Amino acid sequence: MRGPLGFFRITGSELRRMFARPRTYLGYAAFFLFNVLFLLLMSRPGPSRLFRLPLERAGYLFEDYFSALTLAYSMVALTTVFLATLFFPLVAGDIVAKEVEDGNLRLLLSRPVSRFHLLLSKFIACQLYTVTLVLFIGLISLVTGGFLARWNGGLFAFAPERGLFATFPFAAGLVRFALALLCVAASMGTVTSVAFFFSCQRMKPAAATILTVCLFFIDAIFSRVPYFAEYEDWFLTSRMAAWLDAFRERVPVHELLQNYAILAGISLTCFVLGWAVFERRDLKA
Repeated sequence: MRGPLGFFRITGSELRRMFARPRTYLGYAAFFLFNVLFLLLMSRPGPSRLFRLPLERAGYLFEDYFSALTLAYSMVALTTVFLATLFFPLVAGDIVAKEVEDGNLRLLLSRPVSRFHLLLSKFIACQLYTVTLVLFIGLISLVTGGFLARWNGGLFAFAPERGLFATFPFAAGLVRFALALLCVAASMGTVTSVAFFFSCQRMKPAAATILTVCLFFIDAIFSRVPYFAEYEDWFLTSRMAAWLDAFRERVPVHELLQNYAILAGISLTCFVLGWAVFERRDLKA
């Protein structure tokens, strides 16, 4: 089990164990059902009329930008904060705490593997799950959006709370959407890291999940209070919303890198603190 090959085997084993659990697939099922419901409602006259208003007021043709890309952007924007902060903690909050509760970690640590390498493999497995779920969201949103709107239409990105109003032709819009998905995965990795930290503590898996969900929902509520606008940079969800900057006419690369450097630092801190606590735990008790 020593060396890079042994570590890759441990990580692969963790991924197999993770995807063998039914709850891992709840996020995929929930996002798929949300996309289907969203499309059914968007096909009604009322929602499509409201969707048309901001475009036509700005002098754009609704038919040019009512596309699979635009619908995919809308579905990702609606789901990232609310649905994602439910399902990422469900998996990451379970990854350590559940195995401690079941007594599986004592068996795993009977092999020639350190606690650090075992914990690192679990952390990487959680982050890979985050990336795959975000990519699934983007892909399924594009595919389902194509059933209702044009495949090759332009992209319309609208987020009034962040002063975003942008339109792109199909090719440029596809590139921006791909970049945004990578940024969303990085943003959601912070949620996964916080849940992983709580999972390393001496608590039940449900408690780790609920604490993470409460933390991010409270953060999201406070970040939307207009009286706290001057403290916007202190809120995690405000930093995580930096993925919307991928749709600016000129991408603010410096600000984007700064936000994700801070989020990466928070994720790394969560892992280190979780490992420090886990290293001192008595798993025999």
